[in-house]
This record gives sequence, C-alpha cells and structure tokens, in this order.
Amino acid sequence: MAVAPRLTALAGQFLGTPFPLRLRAWDGSEAGPPAEPVLVLRHPRALRRILFRPGELGMARAWVAGELDVEGDLYRALEGMAVLLHGRRPPMAGRARLAAVREMLALAGRPLPVPLPPPREEIRRRGGPTHSPRRDRQAISHHYDVGNDFYELVLGPSMVYSCAVWDEDTMSLEEAQAAKLDLICRKLALREGDRLLDVGCGWGSLVLHAAQHYGVRAVGITLSAEQAAYARERVAKEDLGDRVEIRVQDYRETADGPFDAVSSIGMAEHVGAVRYREYADRLFGLLRPGGRLLNHQIARRPLPDESAYRADPFIDAYVFPDGELAPLGRTVSLLEDAGFEVRDVESLREHYALTLRRWVRNLEADWADAVRLTSPGRARIWRLYMAASALSFEHGRIGVNQILATRPTPDGDSPLPLRPRAWTERGGGRRAS
Repeated sequence: MAVAPRLTALAGQFLGTPFPLRLRAWDGSEAGPPAEPVLVLRHPRALRRILFRPGELGMARAWVAGELDVEGDLYRALEGMAVLLHGRRPPMAGRARLAAVREMLALAGRPLPVPLPPPREEIRRRGGPTHSPRRDRQAISHHYDVGNDFYELVLGPSMVYSCAVWDEDTMSLEEAQAAKLDLICRKLALREGDRLLDVGCGWGSLVLHAAQHYGVRAVGITLSAEQAAYARERVAKEDLGDRVEIRVQDYRETADGPFDAVSSIGMAEHVGAVRYREYADRLFGLLRPGGRLLNHQIARRPLPDESAYRADPFIDAYVFPDGELAPLGRTVSLLEDAGFEVRDVESLREHYALTLRRWVRNLEADWADAVRLTSPGRARIWRLYMAASALSFEHGRIGVNQILATRPTPDGDSPLPLRPRAWTERGGGRRAS
C-alpha cells in the first residue's frame, strides 16, 4: 500500500477537512494538492514520534531529528502545519479513532507506539526549581552558548539578538539594528557621564553604542560565558575598557547601584511570572530617583483563564527553556506595583517579523556553515523557531513592546522631554559632544 495517500486520508478524518499540504512519504509516494509545499516524512520514525506525542512536540522532535522536512515555501508550509496541529477537530467516534491510529501504526511498521529517545538537542533540565539562579544559568547556557560564530552567521555584524527598528528608508538589517540601539539611548535620555546598566547585555552591542555615541559609563551583565567573552573582546578592540564593563552576573546579584538608566532588552522573557515582581523591585532599587528604565519584552495575548497558560512545548524544549510570555497589561501593572511611573509604551510587533525573516535568510544563505558550526539538529531548530515566530508576530499572536518607566523623584521632576515622543525623532536625543 502506498503510504502517502492513505496517511492524507486518515489525517483528513481527524481534521474533518482535506490535508492542507502535499505529503511525500518514505516509500516515495505522494498525495495532496500539487501546488502546496511538500511535507516530507523521510522515515517511519517521524510518524511514530507524532503518534506517541501528538501535537507540536512530537512533530518538532521529528523535525529536529531530520525525519520530517519541508520542500518549498517554509512559511506557507508552517501555516499548513498549524492547521494540522491546531485545526478544529470534529468529534470522532472512539472505535473509528482507534482504528485510524492502529492503521497509522501499521504504516509506521510498529504494532505499538514505542517511544523513541528525543534528539540530543532537547534540554535535560536540572539545577533546582524553575527560575532559581542555578537553573536560569542552565537555561541561558542552553540557548546562548552554542557558538559565537553561529550567532555571527545568523545575526550579522550588528550581533544584536532582539527586534530591529525599520522604516521605509532602511536598507539593511545592520541599519535597522543601529536605529534600534539609538532609539533606546534616546528614550533613556542618556547624557555624557551617565551610568547605564544593561541587563542581559548579549554580545555587548548596546553598551558599546551608548559609550561611543553618548559618552556613558556602562555595565553589561549576562549569564552566558560565551557572550561575555565576545563582548569583552569587542570592548578591548574599541579601547573602551575604562568606560564599559562586562560581567557574568545574575540581575539578582547586581548590587552596585545607583544607575542613571537601566536597559533590559529581550531579557525579561526569561524571568518568569514567579520572579517578575522581584525583577521589577531589583531594577527599581538599582536606579537613582529620576532614573529611567527601558524594558523591551515580547508579550502574548491575555487568556480568559490565565492559570491555563503553558509555554510553547517546542520553544520550551529546544529554544528558550523555562521562558514565559506575559500580557502587556500584567507587565505594566507589575512595574507600577514596584514603584515605577510608566511614561510610554511602544509596540514594535511588525518590526520583529521583519527582523526574524532577515535572520532566517542569513541562516539559509550559509546553511552548510551553520550545520558545521553547531549540528544539523541545532540549525534546523533555529530555522523552524525563527520562521514560526515571524508568522506569530505577523498574525498578532504575540507582540513586542518597549516600556519606558522612571523611578519618581520626591518633587516629581522628570528628565524626559516635555513632548512624550520627542525622543523618537532622529537627532532628538542628547548626545555627547
């Protein structure tokens, strides 16, 4: 029996709608609409993984292992895969469901869905309770300590791993990232001699930009040893060792305030709901009165029952272990509860989709090098998560926001411009002379 035609028919029974992609099975058979991208099952193990762990994680394991692939437009294929994973399923009679599962198992060559070990790139958690310092270090290392050369390939010369800021005149990813760094500096109203703390400093791009163009004294902290080593090399190359310090340090261990400004760019997603108020309190305490915070954070839509929130299983197992997304309103409320005055919120949702598509393009253009620098599975993880994330931003399932907040002064004075959006105008910030 040809595998692909039977599988698409069985899948259609589960979905209550025709199979949305073309399917090619391990026996070479194909079925499904010819104009659609091809979902390739290279081995019966792919079907076994999906049957044993129905949903996103089983499909992700097959993808990472190279047993499942896509030919054609990846973004269009992911839209079709979303129908397979999250499509509305009409109730199926118990006997019919059991018969369909048994037939798929027979096609996979196994009478029972014997579990396969997950790919080696899947995290094995240890290190204590979720969001304890030790476990956070493990989670950060899993994602960031995969090789600076790999990140150079994906991110490009800017080495900025967060949403860029685009406009109609932007020609390159590097220009868009430079615009984002400068926007942060202007929002923070940085002046020569200010003391800046960058929480989750990555490879040092923001602290370097702030020191070079705004004359600040900057401290960058990260839990990634590889990031810190790379950032220190950049600081030394630019001869900024007297103004920029890079530390391997947890935000909970930083105690040498006060700072005039704190930036947290794409880091707060790692904090977790149980620690977020502690995070907000800590940053508030590190700022002097009148000090400014720029919190740049991915957000999700609120749920009718917030206790039902669960992290995306693929992202949690392979990309950002223990990462959590919160609704924007909750983040603003927790910052206010900690004592901050929230002065501005700007959504950059569409900008992140554009950024992710550029990162995917970089990865695909140097695919052989990406595999050589990490592993085939790791390269496949990054391609899948960045492309799928681009679609999530484009469809509004998630967003990203810059929240500007200040630690109030006793007399209410503010260092910010009188017009709330004056800092967004190029050249509107207070640069070092």
